[in-house]
Amino acid sequence: MKIYKGRRLNPDEGTISNVVVTVNSEPLKHRGYHSPDGFNWGYGGSGPADLARSILWDYLEEEPPGVLYQNFKDTFVATWKDEWEITSDKIQDWIKDKVH
Repeated sequence: MKIYKGRRLNPDEGTISNVVVTVNSEPLKHRGYHSPDGFNWGYGGSGPADLARSILWDYLEEEPPGVLYQNFKDTFVATWKDEWEITSDKIQDWIKDKVH
């Protein structure tokens, strides 16, 4: 099982460079498409879209369809606070629910 985690280094500073995102304690690769600046969360913008895309790309081991990662962003990423965690099991259950 994979564990994806994110945290803001200084929650009072809302900059993208202020975040750390890992998968099993290793940095998650930024699969940039929407945001040249990197990951973010807690709203529905470009940084959260790239985070959703990168998490699902890592999980699926291939580029996820736009509709899938945008929905993942809306369901999870846009709601996350300063620290968050999601497991591959939860992602798997969410995808199964979307497919059926």
